[in-house]
Amino acid sequence: MDEIYLDNASTTKPISEVVKKIKEVLKVHYANPSSLHKLGINAEKLVKEARLHISNELQTKKEEIIFTGSGTLANNIGIQGAAYRLKKFGNNIITTEIEHKSVLNIFKHLEKKGFKVNYIPVNKNGIINLDILKEKINKNTILVSTMAVNNEIGSVQPLKKISKIIDKHENLYFHVDGVQALGKFNLDIKEIGIDLYTISSHKVHGPKGVGALYINEEILIDKILYGSNQERGYYPGTENMPGIVGFGEAIKHLPNDKTIKKMNRLKNLLRNGIENEIPDVIFNTPNEGKSAPHILNVSFANLKGEVLVHSLESENIYISTGAACTSRNDKTSHIIKALGLPDNYKEGTVRFSLSQFNSKKEIEITIKKLKKYVERLRKIMGGK
Repeated sequence: MDEIYLDNASTTKPISEVVKKIKEVLKVHYANPSSLHKLGINAEKLVKEARLHISNELQTKKEEIIFTGSGTLANNIGIQGAAYRLKKFGNNIITTEIEHKSVLNIFKHLEKKGFKVNYIPVNKNGIINLDILKEKINKNTILVSTMAVNNEIGSVQPLKKISKIIDKHENLYFHVDGVQALGKFNLDIKEIGIDLYTISSHKVHGPKGVGALYINEEILIDKILYGSNQERGYYPGTENMPGIVGFGEAIKHLPNDKTIKKMNRLKNLLRNGIENEIPDVIFNTPNEGKSAPHILNVSFANLKGEVLVHSLESENIYISTGAACTSRNDKTSHIIKALGLPDNYKEGTVRFSLSQFNSKKEIEITIKKLKKYVERLRKIMGGK
């Protein structure tokens, strides 16, 4: 059977246009963009073009976009830079319990540096408790950070409502991890009132090893890395030309309204198929309208998610137990723990994540094989 890849929230396969562009850069446009000669100027032009593609997509100025080595690095630069810049106004910083580890571990680090961190709980759909957020914001609060779309369960945070709460306070920045939102929603980050916004290339069929950070031109953040003046000094060092140009090319081929609707249909087909064919399941992903079009997180009673992943792998179907950065280490992710699932469901959690290139046939095959292995594994483990 042909490969069925349903782990796109972990990473996506680079599209042919991106691969072609990267090869061209490696073979032809290999010069350092900082060099003054013709080859350097041509390389610099390509970096500017990629920056323009991203700024157009995010509806920002190109000067507000800096390239980084990953979404994790962009989060570090944005969050730490904001916290240290605003420390003179207070030390209270806020995030949620279900952020990506690249955010949570930054906040844990900042706690050790003297910042007071509030971790806001979420409801069963993974949505931030706005009442508690209001309670925790005070005159010493300098930063609120939340993801736009949760990477494991696909819940969409109410960014406009969060921003409205933040707008009532001075010297308070709003950072959003938009890695899983890029290409899935049309977010107007200016209209919402976001100060710092993180994206990543390999989530949208671009190359790994490159991300970007939007920094609102009206704010200042401290630099946490030191070197030359590339990327306005926020991410110094010779630019990753193949990665940056590949990222820019991937942005040109993001899903449109038609393909986003297609992903939603396929996700609903998968959800309905599981619901109709397999008993004792809990869907951790909220219903359509409250979740991203590409993520479906499901917990199966009396199963181990890791075993189910490898069972489907034997059929050339690729899913995950959760975020790639934690799935090898933790039996149950901090996100699933925060949802308060019954104990016999927690370890049986898996994530299906689609792309615009998946098909109805692939989903139908996945449902059939999933039913087969859930039934088989439950018999082996003594469950239903």
